[in-house]
Amino acid sequence: MISNSKRLVLLVLFSLCWVVPATAQTGFDLERIQRATVFIMQASSVGEELIIRCVGTGTLVSRDGLILTNAHNTVQGENCPGNTLIVSLSVRADEAPVPVYQAQIVQADAGLDLALLRITRQNDGRIVERSTLALPFVELGDSASLTLDQTITVVGYPSFGDDAVSLLRGTVIGFTAEPSGGSKSWIKTGLEIPGTMSGGGAYDAQGRLIGVPTTAPVTPDSPQSRCITLQDSNQDGLVNTNDVCVPVGGVINALRPSSFARPLLRAASLELSLDTVTEFFDRSTVGGTPTFSGMFFAPSVNAAGMPTSVSSSLPAGTDSLYLFFSYQDMTPESVYEMRVTIQGVENPTFSLSPVRWSGGRNGLWYIGTTGQPIPNGLYDFTLFIDGIPIDSARINVGGSAELIPLFSDVVFGVEDLQGNLFGEGFVLPTGSTASARFIYRNMVDGAPWTAIWYFEGSEVYRESNVWSGGADGTQTIRVQDPNGLLPGSYRLALYINNKLAAISDFTLAGAQQGAVARIFANSHFTTASTQAEAIDAAPVNNFTAGTESIYALFDWEQIRPGTLWTMRWSIDDETFYERTGPWVGTESGEDYLLELSAPGGVPDGTYRMELFINELVFADTEARVGIGQLPIDRFAQASGIQMRGQILDAVTGDGIPGVTFVLVSADFSAAEFTRDWSQEQIYALAITDRNGRFQLDRPLQPNTPYSVVIVASGYIPVLADGVEVAPDAGVVDVPIYLTRG
Repeated sequence: MISNSKRLVLLVLFSLCWVVPATAQTGFDLERIQRATVFIMQASSVGEELIIRCVGTGTLVSRDGLILTNAHNTVQGENCPGNTLIVSLSVRADEAPVPVYQAQIVQADAGLDLALLRITRQNDGRIVERSTLALPFVELGDSASLTLDQTITVVGYPSFGDDAVSLLRGTVIGFTAEPSGGSKSWIKTGLEIPGTMSGGGAYDAQGRLIGVPTTAPVTPDSPQSRCITLQDSNQDGLVNTNDVCVPVGGVINALRPSSFARPLLRAASLELSLDTVTEFFDRSTVGGTPTFSGMFFAPSVNAAGMPTSVSSSLPAGTDSLYLFFSYQDMTPESVYEMRVTIQGVENPTFSLSPVRWSGGRNGLWYIGTTGQPIPNGLYDFTLFIDGIPIDSARINVGGSAELIPLFSDVVFGVEDLQGNLFGEGFVLPTGSTASARFIYRNMVDGAPWTAIWYFEGSEVYRESNVWSGGADGTQTIRVQDPNGLLPGSYRLALYINNKLAAISDFTLAGAQQGAVARIFANSHFTTASTQAEAIDAAPVNNFTAGTESIYALFDWEQIRPGTLWTMRWSIDDETFYERTGPWVGTESGEDYLLELSAPGGVPDGTYRMELFINELVFADTEARVGIGQLPIDRFAQASGIQMRGQILDAVTGDGIPGVTFVLVSADFSAAEFTRDWSQEQIYALAITDRNGRFQLDRPLQPNTPYSVVIVASGYIPVLADGVEVAPDAGVVDVPIYLTRG
């Protein structure tokens, strides 16, 4: 008679020759993805009841309980004021999810509308030890490599937790560009994705997470607001309009690329916490109702996110189109939308469903597309804020290119005595003169033209002339103030024959250092016992392993409150923190202080802090901790060979629930593991469901010897060493029989 251990080895070896055909060809493991998809409810306490405030879908992205989802339905805000996050899991793929855990937000980016949650408690409030979790998770894919017409699968919950996890299959129909993320800020699909799937997952053919379906319900007082009442929140015995109404987003047609979530996942996985110690009173407060204005079109954008030129029509064969507009008094909770029609028919490829605002408070914004065909036709673009139409514009695509007078490629700098222009292009040091140079084509002498300079939205100088520079060339113009131009945001608008021909923004900040601006100075890292001591501590470039906190400091000079700036932190050249927002500090100052910390000490690695304005780096500081390199994370990858199966009673053939299946790492034998049951020796772990089914929480690596330990109450334990899988195994699905003891 074959022993249990021998039986297991034979079954595994036999299973290596059997592969699910679809999985072997594509690597798409639907069962794992479904089990990694969770339903999230944000709730608040009313008496002894938990009242649901917002709902959405999420995806487990680590074995120890990190969940990727949207920020708008998890982070506390005006529309989602709850303080408790309930996580429901799919126990069976064909059944509604079951509340199992509670979670907390560990990383969030309101502008990108992404958040990472960490499971911390059982649903009954008991604390969960992370090391005991062995949850199925998915791996992030390369969203930047997506192409048009590529097949994707969207997975999430189609209702308020009453239905099983659902999937939709479609293709990529386009990409939407924004300043927040470049040419692929949004992945567009022709699928009609329900609003409750917001925060879920979109997958490529290999089963890797490449996007997050994202929408944002408009504010409750909007005429287009949609919400559903689920509970008797006021406890009057009735469920009606007097109760809390849970906001529901409309149909989703846009995905946030998963690459945007990598910094959040990196920081959460390493448990890195970056805190701003220096506090300021926010001097750039919002002063009015959010609005858009001044819509115009451009064929392309430059490196600073400015229009290369202004177009009133585009020729046939166009593959790049951008809508620009000014925005005022926008907030991270503002919801904006763009609807596009071609010949009066709504077009989802170029439209953008309602999403959270990811820009600043005031400035110039664009939505566009590049690298895909733009069909001929008459296009109407309409912008909405919180469900209310704000402005619209029209452009015709088709016909032949027109030879019309134009200005393009505006850049800014500092002139020398010979009239040469120097500098960074869109960030100038403060001084008495700012110069702009632009290209002109097809001009006619005698044509009227105008240059208007703005400072912080108000006109400061206007120059109107008759053109006399010939047909083609370059032109330089200036704005001056003998008392000195103030730091802040400037704009130059150029007109030909009273029609807008070019527009571009630039920033004045910092002191002049040659032709460039010195905005941030004395940036360095240090260590100290307290935050107060860090200010006077000497700079440090090398830290010992296990350092509790790293402090970063820098000075700043002539930055007007409200100026957009960016801070980026990376470890081993992998970004784990990046935020863009308005400067809220004093105009000049010293010792802006930040503290980077992690439980148990800051991980070994090479850390870098970069400070930007208008995409230009003005400070770059680096330091090493310990060996200067992160150790390999043995739990970081979800790729490999999946192993699942069913554990059965050898006599009855019935599935056995609650069986512990442990895969021991290659460094230890099954006998060694059973002596100590050390968490460090576990490679993967699973508990069988009520039908005896299991799936290991980590994939197996080919040609690697593992040991197996199977323990069930009332049955003889199974111990086996030297279990391997072949490189072409695909998915291993094994039946395992246990004998009662």
